[in-house]
Amino acid sequence: MKHTYQTQGTCSQAIEFEIEDGIVRNVQFHGGCNGNTQGVAALVEGMKAEDVIAKLEGIRCGFKATSCPDQLAQAIRQALQS
Repeated sequence: MKHTYQTQGTCSQAIEFEIEDGIVRNVQFHGGCNGNTQGVAALVEGMKAEDVIAKLEGIRCGFKATSCPDQLAQAIRQALQS
C-alpha cells in the first residue's frame, strides 16, 4: 500500500513510500538534501518497517528537533498504526 506523509520541521516537504508485508519499499523524499535523502531511501529499501523505526527515530538535524530520517520513522509508525 502506498503512503504519503507531509513532513514537519525539515527541508523535505513530503515522503512517499510503500509497506508490503511489513517491508518498506519505494521510499521517495520530496525536497530536502537530495544526496542524503536518496541514501536513506536506498538503505531502508527492503528493511522491516519496525527495524527502520528503531534505527532512524530520534535522529536530529543540527539544532532541529527532527530530521528527514526521523520523519521517515514517524511516517512509517503512522502507516503501521492506520
